[in-house]
Amino acid sequence: MPYKKVLLVFLMLFTISHYQVSAQKKEKIEYKFGKIQPEEFSIMPSGADSAASAIKLFDIGNCYFELSPASKSFVYVYERHVRYKIINKNGYDYANHTIGLYKSNSQSKETLDNMSAATYNMVDGVMKTDKIDKDSKFTEEVNKNVIQKKFTLPNVKEGSIIEYKYKIKSDFIFNLRGWSFQSEIPTRWSEYTVTIPEYLDYKFSRNGYYDIAHPLHETVNASYVSGVQSAAIRDRFVAENMPALKDEPFISSLDDYRPSIDFELRSTNFPGQFFVDYTGSWPKIISSLLEDENFGRYIEKTSFAKNNLKSIIKAENDSLANAKSIFKYVKDNLKWNEKYNFYSTETNPKTIFEKKTGNSADLNLVLINFLKEANYSVYPVLISTRSNGKHPGYPIISKFDNVVAAVEIGGKSYFLDATVKDMPFGMMNYQNLNHEGFLINIGEKSGGWISTETLFGDESMHVYNLVLDKENRLKGSVTNYFNGYAGLSARNSYRTAINEEDYIKNLKKNKTGLELNNFKILNLDSLDDRLIETMDVEIEDNVEEAGDLVYFTPLLFERTKENPLKHEERLFPVDFAHPILENCRVVINFPEDYQIDKLPKGGIFKLPEDVGSFSISYLIDGQTLLIKSAIHINKSMYSSEEYFYLKELFAAIVEKQAEKIVFKKKV
Repeated sequence: MPYKKVLLVFLMLFTISHYQVSAQKKEKIEYKFGKIQPEEFSIMPSGADSAASAIKLFDIGNCYFELSPASKSFVYVYERHVRYKIINKNGYDYANHTIGLYKSNSQSKETLDNMSAATYNMVDGVMKTDKIDKDSKFTEEVNKNVIQKKFTLPNVKEGSIIEYKYKIKSDFIFNLRGWSFQSEIPTRWSEYTVTIPEYLDYKFSRNGYYDIAHPLHETVNASYVSGVQSAAIRDRFVAENMPALKDEPFISSLDDYRPSIDFELRSTNFPGQFFVDYTGSWPKIISSLLEDENFGRYIEKTSFAKNNLKSIIKAENDSLANAKSIFKYVKDNLKWNEKYNFYSTETNPKTIFEKKTGNSADLNLVLINFLKEANYSVYPVLISTRSNGKHPGYPIISKFDNVVAAVEIGGKSYFLDATVKDMPFGMMNYQNLNHEGFLINIGEKSGGWISTETLFGDESMHVYNLVLDKENRLKGSVTNYFNGYAGLSARNSYRTAINEEDYIKNLKKNKTGLELNNFKILNLDSLDDRLIETMDVEIEDNVEEAGDLVYFTPLLFERTKENPLKHEERLFPVDFAHPILENCRVVINFPEDYQIDKLPKGGIFKLPEDVGSFSISYLIDGQTLLIKSAIHINKSMYSSEEYFYLKELFAAIVEKQAEKIVFKKKV
């Protein structure tokens, strides 16, 4: 793919010295390293952020371009200056700073220059400065392409001010370093300035739920060498008094909601050279992908698939069965290395089978390769995983980080993902459940956005058949049924346990008073069937006695103990990724000399438009008590406008499932 090797095109026709611009600064706050104002030591968090462990006093970034003396190509320079006020011990982690640097297999790399860092404390009214020393600087090689520079500041205390200032030079100009304007602590001032030569055209990707001010967008004069002038575009983005970004449950990635800006190269137009379009449109992106040896051409190399399909396909007139056989063959013969990518690491599927392992693209593009050779209508679907965040929707290739397959069989569409062996046909890894993907039609060299909502939910059912004896012990059996993502999770827990004894130990964890015997697991390898666990149980310490009264919470270990939605309001959606169906059925036979003294009132609680519900009911038949509880989260995502109703639903679940049944002993 041409834009993967974008640096190779930047050999200039003239020698250029250090990049200079002649523009007046606008609305820019200047801070000098080490120049701490006395009042900064008095700054404290307030309002909703009054419990913050630190405050980001300012965070200022600057990005511009230079010419590399060695390659005569553009490199970008990224400067950052950040200062924190430490409030309490929980903020001490800000004394540790890590900077990631990248390098490729060629000479392209990133370098760290001019790193300065210091701690400032007020001692008897006088500011004391502790600068970082060489023994507090570390370098760690994460892998062959990533190194980390780590720094630890000395003498950090409650009330300290710390700051870092550094410069990075990077050969990797396809993506400039982006900027986040909000962090997990309150930020008083955040600013990012980017100056881009007229020869380079970048797309800006803006994220988040706060509007970021854009006070400066201007053309400036750029001077390279004597007598050579050109233009550049300078932009400045600013955020002031930004509150702390608080993590919340049921989100894709917190970065989806963090105000930020990213940059991807759209095109280049150098003097004396042809205009080059890298990612200016979806057709251009699709064309480049299909021509790439690690994507489109990889899919087209079908000789290995042709030689193996005869032994894989056995059901002549059953397209679905044959597709499942191909899917199983890929999963059985290749192991995922737990890395995501939409490019294969190799240029030939045969090599992946020889290695027997690979990233997500290695496996899923192989799957597409086999299905295509078997004459299925199959398409690669580009995905931005949940941890990677949502794709902004317009043509920007670097916002994807994965690929899956979509295949049409008998008028139905299936999403296929070969990364996890225990996923049944049609299920995708949880990380892929980001609601939409970009489908590429290889034959027509076209593409478009499609919904990737899953047909699988997280379905569980827990059935307790118990007898309550006069010693207030519960004995009987428990059967758990897991389907969809609940089945996948349970299978994964069982597979990753050291042995069955270890699995049972984990099963009992946090279940006070539970002892179990005769554990059995059914349908472990039958991925299209629900997983079933059966066991005999004895439960103590869950029934209380006070005089002639006996009381307990009937849902035992299956009740929801706290509301996961704690904030009064929420700016962004509640994203479960998939529907959730949880059913509990508890049957209790109690002694003849016990009678029901108090029975909770059942009820049904529904969300508007029936997009979710909770019900609980109690039925007495002689000395038998039947309790049913059902939680149905019918959608994968709820809007911020639906948050209040969803929060109230969970509040009802917590309250009603916690209600106790009271028996009274007959005299």
